[in-house]
Amino acid sequence: MSRERSHPGFGGAPKAVASLRGPAGRARSTSPALARAVSLHLEGKVHEALDQLYTAVGQGERDPEIYSALGRLHFELGQYEEAAASYRKLLQMSPNYPGAAFNLAVCLERQGRWGDALEKFQKALEEDSASADSYLGKGICCLHLERWEEAAEAFTRCLELEPQRNAAALGQAVALHLAGRLEEAGQLYRRILHRNPATEEALVNLVSLEMARQNHEAVREVAGQLLALNMQSRVAHEALAAAALAQGDWEEAAARCSCLVEICPEHFEGWFNLGVAQQKLGRLEEAARAYAQAGRLRPDCPQVHLNLGTVNQELGDLAAARKAYERALRLDPRLTAACWNLALVLEQSGELEAAEKLYARVLEADSECHEARFRVGYLQLYRGDLPAAVDLFEQCVARRPDWVPAWINLGIARWKLGDRPAARLAFQRALAADPQATEALRGLAVLAVEEDDEATALELYRRLIERGDRSPEILYNAALLRQKAGQLEEAAAYYRQALEADPQFAEALLNLGHALSALGQQEEARQCWRKALEIQPDFARGYFDPEDGRRGT
Repeated sequence: MSRERSHPGFGGAPKAVASLRGPAGRARSTSPALARAVSLHLEGKVHEALDQLYTAVGQGERDPEIYSALGRLHFELGQYEEAAASYRKLLQMSPNYPGAAFNLAVCLERQGRWGDALEKFQKALEEDSASADSYLGKGICCLHLERWEEAAEAFTRCLELEPQRNAAALGQAVALHLAGRLEEAGQLYRRILHRNPATEEALVNLVSLEMARQNHEAVREVAGQLLALNMQSRVAHEALAAAALAQGDWEEAAARCSCLVEICPEHFEGWFNLGVAQQKLGRLEEAARAYAQAGRLRPDCPQVHLNLGTVNQELGDLAAARKAYERALRLDPRLTAACWNLALVLEQSGELEAAEKLYARVLEADSECHEARFRVGYLQLYRGDLPAAVDLFEQCVARRPDWVPAWINLGIARWKLGDRPAARLAFQRALAADPQATEALRGLAVLAVEEDDEATALELYRRLIERGDRSPEILYNAALLRQKAGQLEEAAAYYRQALEADPQFAEALLNLGHALSALGQQEEARQCWRKALEIQPDFARGYFDPEDGRRGT
């Protein structure tokens, strides 16, 4: 079953831009363009303010504060690339301009340029080692660069400066989480939640952490808190479904996956796992619908089509099962489960040659798949390739000496080849492995009859009947043996039982008539013969011929 896992993330962390100001103690006057830009900005005319500043730059003004203002205004407009260019120009003009390195770092961070941003945050820290914002920015960049330990250290330094900085606390927990320090991360998440139970990011990440630890009780607890905060939380429903699936609670898994696909109709894993849960619950039609929806979302996923085929096969829809298995194999020819199941479908459909080829394909892919070896042997036995069948069944019992069906089929193949001693040994080995193996007893009984060992055959049929094998053929053969032994009343009783199981059993009627006739019950005997002739008119042949074969005159 495939499932999505929520990834620990650091969402919603505030990334501040430092207050932009000029250096203290300037002896020169403020640029008129800068003054006009400030006035326009106060009126909310940001673009007009930018125009004033760019006009001043075009006229040759090189006041660093103009470039600082340009960076600030572009940042407000979300134009981070232009803001970064302004701050770079500012740093070229005034390398130690207060806040310039930090603000450039923030602009680079907003562009996802984590390495460049980290370099500038580090520069900002060289200028001001007590800047909590710079440590926060450094930690965020290290997270994105997968430098977990450095990130944790940066967030720790931020918290030393500002202990109540929630973003840094969350970042520190995430860094430790991703570094695999789950116990420490879990404690931090819970500390954050103790201060503020509504911190959704901490709940989401704690759910993920407890799933990684396979602590299903904790998963349910935290996911429940997340649902109380947000009933539409995809992560919470995913987590609760995953916990239920892991523990085999199929009802709960089905309920959670149903909620999940209602919230997110395009959630592939939700539909797939809903199919798994419904299948486990025996709700095959619902499972088929869920798998079909998963297949529409990801038509190139072979496992979906394999599972859909399995459900359709269980529903008895062999055509739909075959279509699903064939599609799974087109997507992944190495999917032996689909190959095996398709072979079963073809065998059920009577396409035995095609089924045998698929079983052989499974065996070629996995020489230890003894079930495939057995099925190939069985089909070879069915079509009469007896030496090949014997070879495969001998391989089966060599690998699994207690494999009763393999011993029985080996016995049948040996019997058909005329090797009665080897057939008897195979049936005896089957009985040694399972004294209740009815087919092995049947085989031994047939061998005893063929060898005219009527006493052994009669004993074997008696054992079969006592064990509940009351098929018409067994009862009929037991009756024949009783009749040959002169036990006519017992023979008649068995014939009657055979006819109860199959009232149209003409041979049983015919021989019951002979047994009754020998017992002096002529009228009933004639009734049996008449009914036997109605069922099988060929019994009339030779009726009027003399017993010695000569015709009368």
